[in-house]
Amino acid sequence: MATKKVKKLKVTLVKSTIGAVPKHRATVEALGLHKLHQTVELPDNDAVKGMVQQVRHLVKVEEA
Repeated sequence: MATKKVKKLKVTLVKSTIGAVPKHRATVEALGLHKLHQTVELPDNDAVKGMVQQVRHLVKVEEA
């Protein structure tokens, strides 16, 4: 039985949220990012892609 491999994204906070729009700050928090240069692995789905798109100027995204 083959298991389906779930695609993941590595999202890293590269710019501070100080001075950012409150909505963007909340989105970064929802992605699970708290500190600068912190990296989290998230599932590659439409919801996560939409959040990353909203704060693309604050984060770096790589495929995991």
